[in-house]
Amino acid sequence: MTAEAKAAYKPRNKIRETGVDRAFNAVNYSILAVFLVVILYPLIYVVSASLSDGAAVISGRVVLWPVDFSLVAYQKIFAYERVWTGYGNSLFYAVVGTLVNVTMTLIAAYPLSRRDLPGRNIILGLFLFTLFFSGGLIPTYLLVKDLGLRNTRWALIIPQALSIWNLLIAITFMRTSIPHELLEASQLDGCSDFQYFTRILLPLSTPLIAVLALFYAIGHWNQFFAALLYLTNKDLFPLQIILRDILISSQVDMNMMEDLQSMAAREAMRELLKYALIVVASVPVLIIYPFAQRYFVKGIMLGSVKG
Repeated sequence: MTAEAKAAYKPRNKIRETGVDRAFNAVNYSILAVFLVVILYPLIYVVSASLSDGAAVISGRVVLWPVDFSLVAYQKIFAYERVWTGYGNSLFYAVVGTLVNVTMTLIAAYPLSRRDLPGRNIILGLFLFTLFFSGGLIPTYLLVKDLGLRNTRWALIIPQALSIWNLLIAITFMRTSIPHELLEASQLDGCSDFQYFTRILLPLSTPLIAVLALFYAIGHWNQFFAALLYLTNKDLFPLQIILRDILISSQVDMNMMEDLQSMAAREAMRELLKYALIVVASVPVLIIYPFAQRYFVKGIMLGSVKG
């Protein structure tokens, strides 16, 4: 290239947009902005209402920001013994339940990901059958009752020990992301299947384990129907049952109201407690999610692309 040609040459670092491209981007950004407002506003409103005065919430004066800032709802919630009991129970169900779920999923996914497993397609077909068909609510309840699990912590863990959908994700990951040659090389070195599973497969499956743990933990933290179905002992209730009592049944302990008669009406305090308890119940998930977000995005794409 001559000096004149080099001087005349101007590299283009930016693709020139046409009028159609600009119109498309404008419409696209506008739609995304609307979705953002629709999603964020209820969250902001709940937080603002929980930090406002009860009379302001009842009268509808809370629109976006807190009105007559107050922390009385949080003070009463954390002084409520059942909230702490529910927190402890939900934490137990989330930790122990997730540990059981991830363990069951991995030990089921590994053999099913092996092409040399006899009857693999039949076994996988039986798993898939349960994904589309189940015994129903009443037979499941009778089974849990006959096994002696009703009114125990295990009633919320054992019946949900394995998710078929998460099992399929794990199988796909092990087939597409971990080379089969690793198994052959480990077998040539005298490695048993158990040693290969614990020393090679599991360390390479860190993204998968993180995604499964996130899915299962959120499911256990948010569950309330199984607890409503199988538990009658209030000492075993998770936090979501207590949240339900306040949001639907309005079952607030009257001991919480004795010193509030001069501060607000009973109905106003109920509304405050509803919003404050929603925030309190959501905080653990909001804290955990940023740390697992990178694995969450990668986990959604597990097995979607081969190579």
